Order: sequence, then structure tokens, then C-alpha cells
Amino acid sequence: MRTSKWIVVALSIAVLTTGFATSAFAADAVEVPYLEQWRTSPHAKKDSEAFRHWDKEGAVPEACAACHSHGGYLDFLGADGSQPRKMDKPHATDTVIGCTTCHNDETLAMTEVTFPSGAVIQNAGRSMRCMVCHQGRQSGPGVHKGLVGLELDQVSDKVSFQNIHYRAAAATAYGTLVKGGYEYAGQSYAGEYKHVEGFQTCTECHDAHTTKVKEDTCAVCHRSAKGGALDRIRMAKIDFDGNGNADEGLAVEINTLHSMLYAQIQAYAAKTAGAAIAYDAHAYPYFFADTNGNGQADADEAVRANGYKSWTPRLAMAAYNYQFVAKDPGGFAHNGKYMVQLLQDSIQDLGGDVGKMSRP
Repeated sequence: MRTSKWIVVALSIAVLTTGFATSAFAADAVEVPYLEQWRTSPHAKKDSEAFRHWDKEGAVPEACAACHSHGGYLDFLGADGSQPRKMDKPHATDTVIGCTTCHNDETLAMTEVTFPSGAVIQNAGRSMRCMVCHQGRQSGPGVHKGLVGLELDQVSDKVSFQNIHYRAAAATAYGTLVKGGYEYAGQSYAGEYKHVEGFQTCTECHDAHTTKVKEDTCAVCHRSAKGGALDRIRMAKIDFDGNGNADEGLAVEINTLHSMLYAQIQAYAAKTAGAAIAYDAHAYPYFFADTNGNGQADADEAVRANGYKSWTPRLAMAAYNYQFVAKDPGGFAHNGKYMVQLLQDSIQDLGGDVGKMSRP
């Protein structure tokens, strides 16, 4: 029968996706396309925090399941027969993002993706299946909503740090169209970053199964990127960080601006909010009270109970943008102009000098 082979393939993929196997069926009964490539990807790392965080609870909650479990993603799509775009139940742990998570009738039929800001992107092709999860969980308008009516420089227990979440590449790529960053009133911001034909979608720049950047392909045009030195790529000879060097890679300029914003955040927190602050990219809730004043989040400080509490609205805006940039390490390629604009405007709003910087 013509379809019998594909039934076996589907069963193989189901085993790989869920992590469950039976003695009656061997996962290697047939050759599964791109299996080895997928096994090297973050989507297949079954022991990673992204899939193990809820082991003690025994289930992945509704708010997280769509992107952290196979069943949750299918539930969100409506591929399990439930209402599409609605999560109303937790899902099993011990799964990964496997073949049938992304390859099914519902992902093929997708025509739009809604971002946390409420913005809808339509007809983005295969990238939409990536955008569902790689869009973040917060937005600039969402941050602003919680600050309306409050004095900008007044510490308030109504203000808290808002987290964009991890690897929100789609929010970066679409810029002001989806408003992933906190955009300051009176400023203009870049929209979708248009690369060149053939290098516009997620899988045109990343391998669809390993998720790795196609570095060799980048280096065909960006000769400075040979050997994987992507941080050396830049297009415009413009000095964005104001250090007088317009030849360094765009990633370097963004990193410099990012460091400058952190210094400004720390200076503002100590002077205006009245409490020193420190950041740790690997510990929730990321910003902590710097109790010993050494400018760093030490091990005994980077704990949830010591999360920073002296927030003013102005400080919360800048901290959100700092995290936005920190959690998309490929932002220089996804939409460097948007990154630069958010960083420069945050520095300026906290009282920093941007006079020597060029704003894209």
C-alpha cells in the first residue's frame, strides 16, 4: 500500500516528539528525514530547563505549554481538535518540540500570528510557525499600560519589572509593527527589517532543523563574517555609539550601547530611585538589589527574594528595553536599527548624553 511507509514514518516521528517508546515499535524502523540535524537543536534537548522546569508540578501550565510542550503547541493551533489560539488546560511534561509539532496541517494552513501587543502579522509564510513562540510574552504597550497615571521618577509599589522572555527574534525583526520594545513618545522607530531576497525568512537564515545560522552563506556577501565572525558585519558607516569608530561591527556597537544603558540604569537607580541595582542574565527576576554596592549581582544577591523593588516608571521602561536587547543576541541581524533606537532613547530618557551618537 502506497501510504504504509508514511504511517511508519509518522509513528517514528511521534515517538521522537513525545519521548515515549514501546517494545512493539522501534523508533529507527525507517529513516526519519533530518533526524540527526534535529537532535543537535535546542528543540530536542529534553533535559534542558525549557522542558524540565515543571517536573515537580507534573504538568506544564496553560501559560507556558504552547511553547514548552509538544501537546501544548498542538493545542494552541487547534491540531488536537480544541479551539484554535486558546489554551485552557496544562500539558504533559517530558516532551520536546519534535517533527509533528511543527509539521502538520494546521501549521501549513496558518495565515497570521498575533503578538503580545495585539498586532497581527499576516501571510509570513513558514516563518509563522517560528513566530508563534519566538515573539516574547510582553510588549511596549503592555509595559506602558501599567505605568499610566504614575509619576515618572517616583518609586511606586505599583511598578514592577516586566520581562520580554527569551529569544523574541520575531518581535525584533518586525520592529515598530509589533512594538516589542518600549517606544518613547515623540520618537520614530524602524519597522520590519528587509534583508535581501532569499534571506528574509527564519529558515532562509537559520537551518530549519538545527536552528543554527547559515554562517557560510552569510559570508558570501559579508566577507568580514568568514569563519563565523558575524559580529563583524555592518552595512552603514555610521557611528551609532558615539565612540568615533564607524568600522566596528553593528553587533559591537549594540553591545557598547547596551553596556552604556546598564551604567545609566545603575546611576539612575542609585541617585533617583535611592537603591542600588544589579543585573544577572541567568537568574530570575534578573534585576536585584545591590545590597553591598559593588555594582554586581553576587551569588547571595541574585535570588528571587532579593529582586529589585524600588522601581520608578522611568526605570522600568529602560530596564525592559535592556532585557529586550539582552534576550535576543541575534538582534543586530534581526533588526539592528530597532535595537539601536531603543537603546539610545533609553539612555537619553535616563539622563544620559547621546549627543555624539547618530540615530538611525
